[in-house]
Amino acid sequence: MTTYQQRQRQLIENPRTWLITGVAGFIGSNLLETLLGLDQQVVGLDNFSTGHRHNLDEVQGLVSEEQWRRFTLIEGDIRDMDTCRRACADADYVLHQAALGSVPRSIEDPVTTNANNISGFLNMLVAARDAGVRRFVYAASSSTYGDHPDLPKQEDRIGNPLSPYAVTKLVNELYAGVFARTYGFRTIGLRYFNIFGQRQDPDGAYAAVIPKWFAGLLKDEPVYINGDGETSRDFCFIDNCVQANIMAATADRDQAADQVYNVAYGQRTTLNELFVLIRDRVAPKHPRAAAAQAVHRDFRAGDVRHSLADIGKARDLLGYDPRFSVRDGLDKAAAWYIRRFTAG
Repeated sequence: MTTYQQRQRQLIENPRTWLITGVAGFIGSNLLETLLGLDQQVVGLDNFSTGHRHNLDEVQGLVSEEQWRRFTLIEGDIRDMDTCRRACADADYVLHQAALGSVPRSIEDPVTTNANNISGFLNMLVAARDAGVRRFVYAASSSTYGDHPDLPKQEDRIGNPLSPYAVTKLVNELYAGVFARTYGFRTIGLRYFNIFGQRQDPDGAYAAVIPKWFAGLLKDEPVYINGDGETSRDFCFIDNCVQANIMAATADRDQAADQVYNVAYGQRTTLNELFVLIRDRVAPKHPRAAAAQAVHRDFRAGDVRHSLADIGKARDLLGYDPRFSVRDGLDKAAAWYIRRFTAG
C-alpha cells in the first residue's frame, strides 16, 4: 500500500470537513470527486465566472447519493470577505483553487486578475486564519519561475515574472510567508505545472492547449501551435495534482508546512510531441484526425520557452508520488473528451 493509499484510508476512518474554492472548475471539481469518494464533508465555493455547473453535475453522477449529500455549495465570490468567512467557518482544511488563470487574460486585464488573485487570496487567508483551519493549501504556479533559465526548476530559485498573472502568484507566496511568520498560520503552496485531464474546459479564448487540441481534432477544426513547436512543458495529469493537494493538507511533518512545492510529473514534452500523442489517441475513434497537421503561428507574449520541475522536495516532505505519466494521463483524458464530443 502506498503512502497516499494509507492517507486515503485514514481519511475514510476519520472524516474531515474540506473547503474547496473554485469547486466548479477543472481542478476543483476533480478534488470534489475524490474527497466525496472518500466520504468527506465538503463545502464548495464558486462564483461560476470560469467554473461550470455541468462539472458539478458530472461529479454528482459519479458518486453515491449519500456521498453527494455531504457536499454543500456556496455560490459567492472570494472578493467578498463575508462570503469567505462563511465558507471557512467549519473547515478543517482549505484547498484554495479559485483564481483567474491564463497569462494572456492577465496581460489584457491585469486589474481584474489582481482583484481575484491577490485581494481574493488575502480575503481567504484572513478568513481561514480566523476560522482556525488546520491547513491552508493554495494553488501556486510554475509561472513564478519567470525568466530564470535553470532546468529543472527548483523551488528556491526564481526569476523575474513575465506576466501580471505570474506577479499575482508570486504575491500569494509572499503573503503566505508573512502569515506564517506573523500569525503562525500554516500554509502550503503548490506550484502547478500544466495540469491537464478530464473536465478541463476546451472552450473560450483562454483554454489550455490539451483540451483545445482534443476538441479541434474531434471536431475537424484547425489546431494551432504557438511558435516552432519545440517549446516544452512538464505536463501533469490531474490525478497527480489531486494527490498532491490531499498529501499537502494532511502532511504531519512540521517542516512540511510554510513551504511551496512543485507539482508536476518531472518530464518534459515538446508541443510537437504532444500534438502527435493526442492525434494518435483521437484517430482510432475519429479516423479523419490521423491526417491532421498543426498550424504554426507566432510565439505568445509572456510564455517561457521551456519548463521542467524538480519534484524531489514534494516527494521528500509530502510523500508525493505521481502515478500517471503524460501518456497515461492522455489515455484517460482522451476517453473523456471522446465521450464528450461524440456522444449522441
